[in-house]
Amino acid sequence: MKFRILLLVLVSAVVLLSACGGIKNPNNWPVSDFTYTDQNGESFGLKDLKGKVWVANLVFTNCEDVCLPMTANMKKLQDEMKKEGIENIQFVSFSVDPEVDTPQVLHEFGKKFSADYSNWHFLTGYTQADIEKFTLDTFKTLVKKPEAEDQVIHGTSFYLVDGEGKVMKDYSGLADIPMEQIIKDIKTLQ
Repeated sequence: MKFRILLLVLVSAVVLLSACGGIKNPNNWPVSDFTYTDQNGESFGLKDLKGKVWVANLVFTNCEDVCLPMTANMKKLQDEMKKEGIENIQFVSFSVDPEVDTPQVLHEFGKKFSADYSNWHFLTGYTQADIEKFTLDTFKTLVKKPEAEDQVIHGTSFYLVDGEGKVMKDYSGLADIPMEQIIKDIKTLQ
């Protein structure tokens, strides 16, 4: 009888611990400190995101292929968060073409997608070399703007960042977006 009780307690403990275990196989990549300029021309950085869960992506406004569907997918995710009643979530889109993407240009770009600027920041205000280093260090992805070209090579992932500033997961941001998994992971982090 004691053995059964002990076994029941152990099984219950394992179930409870696995339910509280958080994100499976987290990346745990620390986000490099940053302070950039958002679509309103205001300073915005890692300190503004402290204690908040956020989703990031990489885009640029004159992109001819992947950025439009990625931004539309980020808007869908923003809308899903509202439907789920998740309010303490932020969205951050880093421009990978900062010389072209001024705050005003980014503001107009976001407006085309009906971005809710209350929790979505489109960032610029750095050099091309800075964003290339930042994305490699933080998101482990390549960004490169070939000389004399107007298109930028960049990753197409969505990055989920916890309130401590660690990239926990990355997901496809272009096609076959795992919305349910992203929502589940966001809820786990909150």
